[in-house]
Amino acid sequence: SAGIQSLSFGGAIGLMFLMLGCALPVYDKYWPLFLLFFYILSPIPYCISRRVVDDTDSASNACKELAIFLTTGIVISAFGLPIIFARAEVIAWGACALVLTGNVVIFGTILGFFLVFGSNDDFSWQQW
Repeated sequence: SAGIQSLSFGGAIGLMFLMLGCALPVYDKYWPLFLLFFYILSPIPYCISRRVVDDTDSASNACKELAIFLTTGIVISAFGLPIIFARAEVIAWGACALVLTGNVVIFGTILGFFLVFGSNDDFSWQQW
């Protein structure tokens, strides 16, 4: 129960930083909201690889490594996009800092979810 509460609190704090980077009157640009797609896409490769791969399979390492590679690409893109926006002067550097702080918190929350709830083999998405 405390794990779910802390994860939801972390998600709310991360989204607050993202929204502050967009909605503060000083910044008033909503381009960083495209990062929501990265937040949604980041766990998908790993979830698919856990569903598809059996641990006794010899190709399991390749599938898991591909999933981790794709997830890493998504996460790095989520950190790169606000920096590119700031360099192109689409958003301010202060907004970029808020969005990057939100990225750290959100991706830490997603990692925490998989560390807490993804460790047991009996885990199934039907529990939710």
